[in-house]
Amino acid sequence: MATRLRMSFLNSLNRTTSMSLDDPKADLTPTQVQAVMDDIIAKNIFNSSGGDLVSVKGAEVVTTTVNELI
Repeated sequence: MATRLRMSFLNSLNRTTSMSLDDPKADLTPTQVQAVMDDIIAKNIFNSSGGDLVSVKGAEVVTTTVNELI
């Protein structure tokens, strides 16, 4: 089972840009994620093809189960 933290932002063209991190800490809190996302925006750490990241759209932990058939 794989776990991934997906963080979504809106860029300056009002388009959604997402980034994912593999294997987030199990005890990660919404407050911690919000703080990191706010910091990413404030420090202009990343840029997207639609320009700077300007606001937080959301975040989620995605768990994937793979059942191999062959």
